[in-house]
Amino acid sequence: MTTSDDTTQLCFLPATELAARIRRRDISPIEVVDAYLSRIEARNPVINAYTLVLAEQAREAARAAEKAVMTGQPLGALHGVPVAIKDLDDVAGIETSMGSRAVQGRVPTKSAAVVERMLGAGAIILGKTNTPEFGHKGITDNLRFGPTSTPWKIGYNAGGSSGGSAAAVADGMAALAQGTDGGGSVRIPAAFSGTVGFKASFGRIPSVTRPDAFLWGHPLVHIGPLARTVMDAALMTQVMAGPHSRDPLSLPDDGTDYVLAARGASRPLRVAYSPRLGNFPVDPRVADVIRKAVSTISAQGIAVDEVELSTMPDHNELAALWVRTISIHYAAIAVHWKKEGTDLLSNADQLTPQFRQMLESVGSVSAVEHALDDLLRSQTFDSLQTVFDDYDLILSPTLAIPPVRNASDGNTIGPVQINGEPVDPLIGWCMTYPLNFTGHPAISVPAGLTPEGLPVGLQIIGRRHADASVLSMAAQFEQMQPWFQSYPGLISTARAA
Repeated sequence: MTTSDDTTQLCFLPATELAARIRRRDISPIEVVDAYLSRIEARNPVINAYTLVLAEQAREAARAAEKAVMTGQPLGALHGVPVAIKDLDDVAGIETSMGSRAVQGRVPTKSAAVVERMLGAGAIILGKTNTPEFGHKGITDNLRFGPTSTPWKIGYNAGGSSGGSAAAVADGMAALAQGTDGGGSVRIPAAFSGTVGFKASFGRIPSVTRPDAFLWGHPLVHIGPLARTVMDAALMTQVMAGPHSRDPLSLPDDGTDYVLAARGASRPLRVAYSPRLGNFPVDPRVADVIRKAVSTISAQGIAVDEVELSTMPDHNELAALWVRTISIHYAAIAVHWKKEGTDLLSNADQLTPQFRQMLESVGSVSAVEHALDDLLRSQTFDSLQTVFDDYDLILSPTLAIPPVRNASDGNTIGPVQINGEPVDPLIGWCMTYPLNFTGHPAISVPAGLTPEGLPVGLQIIGRRHADASVLSMAAQFEQMQPWFQSYPGLISTARAA
């Protein structure tokens, strides 16, 4: 007889092991999906990771997956593996809410490109996950669904904008989850939720947007996996990556084997450590955890040199640049959507105040001023490249703060100051978005806990297109400082036993 402990253990199996055991017929996709749906039923009311659970569709897909296994049909890399999709991305026939009260009844007829690839690899979609409205900030909370909590401490935020996806994975409510990263939105919730969040080089994972194929071509928005292990993140990347004929900015296949890279073996890597990634103010609790993580790496014989990014633009200048840039893209979306019958500004009273301000502020930025913003992007790029002239990787905190408390009004934001220094509450505490300006690959991996038991992420940044080096270093750190057995769901099960 299957016990609740057995179900929990099944829900926390690495996706790679889950896929292998399904392929070997050790476990059934039906058994797996039932276990996940049971855990979602028990845990989602506490975490608020899912905005929509597709229970019957998932069970139907599990039955089809079981039949494929038993009849010897070809099986994809994610066959029978339950996954979650962020509610900014389309699944055909399923409502996409964008985390917004102003978007009602939008049911796409076509799935996003990465969703198609995951389904093609045999993944089973469990549901759609929570996000801030249109993904406009690094916190997952909105006026329609409310906040998502990190499983490590209920009432503290899971991070954003892919917070629902990260929390679902961290709490055993999905084996893998998809996220988008426009300023750190995969890496931010990975840090707040104690998971792995990988932003590959811009263009590595395609995004097909219409009617504007170049809408996110700044580069700004990436798509990436959220997982509990580096190998799981690599497997999901392997499925999603590769050129797409309808994405003019997708990169050609360079032959990278992401799963092989995640086995941790590589040539000796030259590693730099930037405690503030320029001049970001960093909470002392975060700084202490990251310093210990870097010491762990050094103790294993990997030489790590502390470096200054003295030419990096001021963090407040960069935060303002990010807000201006993303606002212009949101305004373009609003124009497209109005033509399709959804008028966001006519429903301004339904919008989060900060998101509404983004849409309304665009008219004050001229085309010339927008173009000149690329000077700051260039300075950011050059600052990183100066380090990469001598090093393969840069280590930094993922975020300058640990998770923040959830608000009760549907509009949780980050701090307005750190160590007495002002920061933008939407994004200014995130040491992630400079990499969205430049397109470098970066990953956040769990680095440890603050004295209060809140997770902290270590960010590993690689040279452009050197995605394998990032995954390799992340896997090596995972081996040096394992975190998998530390997930609260597993600990609570062990204590109960």
